[in-house]
Amino acid sequence: MAFVVPLFALAIIGLIAAIAMLVVIKNVLYVSGPNEVLVFSGWGKQTTADGRTIGYRFIKGGRTFRIPLFETVDRMDLTNMIIELQVKNAYSKGGIPLTVQGVANIKVPGEEPLIHNVVERFLGKSRNEIMEIAQETLEGNLRGVLATLTPEQVNQDKEAFAAKLTEEAEHDLSTIGLVLDTLKIQNVTDEVGYLDAIGRMLSAQVRRNAQIAEARTKAEAAEQKWRNTMEAEVSKLDAQMQVAAKENERRILDARTKREAMIAEQQAEVQALIAQSQAEIGMQDARIEQVKLQLQADIIQPAEAQRQKAEQNAKAEAARIVEQGRATAFVLKNLAATYRGSGTNGRDVLLMQKLVPMLGQITGTIGELKIDRLTVIGPGHGNGGGDGSLAGKLVATSEQIKAATGLDVPEILRDKFGSPKPPTIPPTSGRTLPPGVAPRRGESG
Repeated sequence: MAFVVPLFALAIIGLIAAIAMLVVIKNVLYVSGPNEVLVFSGWGKQTTADGRTIGYRFIKGGRTFRIPLFETVDRMDLTNMIIELQVKNAYSKGGIPLTVQGVANIKVPGEEPLIHNVVERFLGKSRNEIMEIAQETLEGNLRGVLATLTPEQVNQDKEAFAAKLTEEAEHDLSTIGLVLDTLKIQNVTDEVGYLDAIGRMLSAQVRRNAQIAEARTKAEAAEQKWRNTMEAEVSKLDAQMQVAAKENERRILDARTKREAMIAEQQAEVQALIAQSQAEIGMQDARIEQVKLQLQADIIQPAEAQRQKAEQNAKAEAARIVEQGRATAFVLKNLAATYRGSGTNGRDVLLMQKLVPMLGQITGTIGELKIDRLTVIGPGHGNGGGDGSLAGKLVATSEQIKAATGLDVPEILRDKFGSPKPPTIPPTSGRTLPPGVAPRRGESG
């Protein structure tokens, strides 16, 4: 009995010790889930990977013991935090106030080196406090990004806007130790209706582009239709050209086939024409010979006879002229001798030679004048006459002109002015004058 009591006591003591051990283990053993980080602080110093010295240690997704009385343990939740963003009347580029609504997903990092920043800044803070700080940071970044974009850029490309906002926010959140997983812009509005106007303008542009596209499609369809028609016509023309080419080839072959016959026919025609021409040449030669004989009989021989006759006439005329010239020369010689021997009478003859042309010119100027009688009265008329009377000289001169040249001055005057009576010649003294010399006044012939 006495032995049983100590065993029971030992069992109770062992049970109590086990319970105490379990309680101690429960109080000093900490287990970390995959979505949290346990931070043990208060014991010893540690050096981080980037060379910093820290007075804490952390564990993620495991278990470890806390040194009682020397270390304290803090838990940090790593689960995602959803933050709703809303910025009202944030001025965009151009001075248009916008209202932007979005949503962001952030979390506390569980890896170095960002975990050191979050431990230093948010250790001991609640989840709501961390979300409030993150929200204010994101809204500040959102306002800053809006100031650099126009309303059109914000409204038309929300993805680019969110990407730029994420780029700006990640830098600030990483500084305080938070990680931005996603950021989406849900809605962008304005109170002045600017975006609505842009929307209407975009709608109009969309309608315009649609109409343009429709018109372009119709034009392309019409163009394709006419192109098909053109190609069909071109094909038809090509077919016609090919038919024409085949027809031409056939004609060429026919022409080549008939060429020899045509050449022979043409050569025969040419030979016939040559023979006909040669016969015509012979006939023409005969005609030429006949014409030559006829010309010889009709023209050349009469002309030759006429030439001989003219030659004989010319010789006779030349002989007559020669004889007449000789007679004239003899008369002139006698006239010259008479002129030299006549003295004053020679000058009277010369005067009459000059007077006859002058009388012709004078009578030509007075027109038609009929002379019935011409009487020459010398200065000695009525006084018995004398050898130097003018009438006697004129008569003597007239006779000498007639004897020398054959010109009868009274006859010429009668032919020119009528039939005047010959001048009255007074009787001469009965002296005999040499032939061709007129007797002086008062002398007989």
